[in-house]
Amino acid sequence: MIAFVDTSAFYAVLDRDDRNYRAAAAVWQTLLEGGATLVTHSYVLVETCALIQNRLGIDALRNFEQDIVPLLTIEWITKTQHESGIAAVLAAGRKKLSLVDCVSFAVMREAGIQNAFAFDRHFAEQGFECL
Repeated sequence: MIAFVDTSAFYAVLDRDDRNYRAAAAVWQTLLEGGATLVTHSYVLVETCALIQNRLGIDALRNFEQDIVPLLTIEWITKTQHESGIAAVLAAGRKKLSLVDCVSFAVMREAGIQNAFAFDRHFAEQGFECL
């Protein structure tokens, strides 16, 4: 299985106080045990690192970088992908739909990935299967 991993999932896995922690931990364990290919992109990493550092601290960020990032297949965002994401945000005209989300949708479509490990409703709205 190939699964795209969003910031919402990374954070839920790392923060035991997150309302999605139990579900996230179960899905994460299933993905790891099943040998899933875990895909994300550089914008998700930036967003996740900032969130972890701000809310959980530098030790949590260090653990993320040392223990989780090596497990990932990372798509490094190109200028074209960035421009496509901006165009999608502007076309949607929705305040809560982020550039990172729109880039994620484009990356997933380009790679043919249908499964999203995410707690962000926008993935389901875009037709992806949320784990």
